[in-house]
Amino acid sequence: MFLSLCAVAVLAAGCRRPQEPLPGAATEPAAAVRQLVQHLHDNDLAGYARAAVPPAQYAELEAAWAQGHSRWPLDELPLHDKLPALLATLSAPDAETRLQRAFKAQLAGQAASVRQAAHSLGLFGEQYISHQGDYSDDERAHYVQLVKALSAWAQAAPLSDPKLAGSAIATLTTAARATGLDSDAALQQAGMTGSLQRLAPFVAASKQVLAGYGLSLDDSIAQLRTGLARQDGDHAVVHVQYPLAGQDIDLQVALERRQGRWYLARTLAEVDAVLAAARAAAAASGEGQAAPADAGDDAGTRPAPAAKP
Repeated sequence: MFLSLCAVAVLAAGCRRPQEPLPGAATEPAAAVRQLVQHLHDNDLAGYARAAVPPAQYAELEAAWAQGHSRWPLDELPLHDKLPALLATLSAPDAETRLQRAFKAQLAGQAASVRQAAHSLGLFGEQYISHQGDYSDDERAHYVQLVKALSAWAQAAPLSDPKLAGSAIATLTTAARATGLDSDAALQQAGMTGSLQRLAPFVAASKQVLAGYGLSLDDSIAQLRTGLARQDGDHAVVHVQYPLAGQDIDLQVALERRQGRWYLARTLAEVDAVLAAARAAAAASGEGQAAPADAGDDAGTRPAPAAKP
């Protein structure tokens, strides 16, 4: 689900008139989703991670990161294993020159080719998501909407404009160098919270670049609406609507309540799996590991240790 929220945060655009709140907007599950998205709006990646999981799990994820057994929440992103290499490429001393040269050779003045590529990739993406991947029916429907909207945007966006490209390259290279995160070793040394804090300005710079191509993150988040579709005890389904590249996106997300707070059900399942694997890896290597917390079928029924400050 982190991917879905990031898609809202990275791809959305368009200014609309304020709309009425969805039914159940004031409920706790609906508010929990808005809180998560607000952290992304504020470029507060560490705040997002803290709000996405129970406190004890956050502490355990921090320990797993330090031991090299987890890169959550980064590992929920597409091509997450390429992030250090991407930052290293953007941070290189000659990055601007090399990237400008590559742009001129591959994209400059190629508006028609870029439009065709965007169209073809959109069709491929729709077909892949419709028939492949480990998605629920709701997630599959949501991602198909995202791909269609993104493909339509890319076909109209000035992606081959040399002036915009020069500005984008300068912004991203400067922001990447500031992170100091050009390798997995650097990520591990900085720690989970530290890495997320260092990445926050890079996210802000990326949003600035996208705005230059007509994609406004903050406008979209300001117009995101949530409501309660249904609730059964500690399980709920939240209705979410937001504008994306001139289109209205509509989806439903499942939430689960643990220790009195609501969390995205898919995130909890993914984190449970990450921590189980991290515990197994730590045990195999003889490393110390925090006691399991909030994981498995009895999640949320055991007392939780205090989270790290």
